[in-house]
Amino acid sequence: MAREIAPIPGERVMNTNVKVFSALTILTCIPFSFSASAQTAESGPWWPNEEWGPEDQAGASNRITEERVMEALQLATTGKIYELGQIYEPGMPLYPGRSYSIVLPAKGGAFGENRLVGNEEFISAQIGQVGTQFDGLGHIGQEITMADGGVEYVFYNGYTSAEMDTPTGLQALGIEHVRPIVTRGVLIDIAAYRGVQRLSNSYEVTVEDVLGALERQGMSAADVRPGDAALFRFGWSSLWDQPEAYNPNPPGIGLDVARWVIEREVTMVGSDSWPTEVIPNPDPNLVFPVHQELITRNGIFILENMQFDELVADGVHEFLFILTPIRFKGATGSPVRPIAIR
Repeated sequence: MAREIAPIPGERVMNTNVKVFSALTILTCIPFSFSASAQTAESGPWWPNEEWGPEDQAGASNRITEERVMEALQLATTGKIYELGQIYEPGMPLYPGRSYSIVLPAKGGAFGENRLVGNEEFISAQIGQVGTQFDGLGHIGQEITMADGGVEYVFYNGYTSAEMDTPTGLQALGIEHVRPIVTRGVLIDIAAYRGVQRLSNSYEVTVEDVLGALERQGMSAADVRPGDAALFRFGWSSLWDQPEAYNPNPPGIGLDVARWVIEREVTMVGSDSWPTEVIPNPDPNLVFPVHQELITRNGIFILENMQFDELVADGVHEFLFILTPIRFKGATGSPVRPIAIR
């Protein structure tokens, strides 16, 4: 592509004729058909981004303006803090092939006349993609045939694997480009609307469900606004301590709801399941298409493995929402500790 990408310090720039399937990157190659004559490095089905320009790497976090931050702060009227994330620990549910471990190295003895001792930890994990995890813009892409007949793995805003992948991280679309998310959060309680503790396996949440849940909460579609964090409760976190039940075929939103939140120009979507989207997709030919629709095409972030028990207990559906991804240079995602404040 015709843009300059600064290499990660100390890293050799990759040959742009080589495609690398990085361990840090998941590609879903699904048959969303595009005319090959229509896409070049400069212009394609979702690039350049019409709202933020061809160089943008911050996606929908650009919607977190000073004005929206100040509006969201007005929602904190009592100071009560709600934890919306899970605790990171061995034995928590993990996507197949991922791991998490924490080890305390042996102490080196006491130091100084005051006999100082201490601890530190060594954590080994796909750290941006375990536990309560925030999916960045370099996480999901699509295989595309270009006008010249070449095949590229294309991500948000037209960035390709060939230009950004390295063995030690992404040269573009790394999580460090995401702005801190301090915004209005809206909890949409689908399980409560359906009158169940949790939705059934592979239940696809519809737009009708979303509108019904909002109405039940005394809200409407107009209450999901630009810049918001739209958070869906499926009741799935009740299985968090049972990975064998939590992992297989969770409920979630489908493409219709994805397009509904895109129309409302939210910053991010989150839920209390590991993919947020329904698994498997009702169309057996599609793999994680909601991720592509939100992240790849529209720069909208996805937050997974949340929990909303305290919000539900207090009947809270609108709140100040705070989330700050850790700035791991070149990472595809981040562990986070999301909170709501009322």
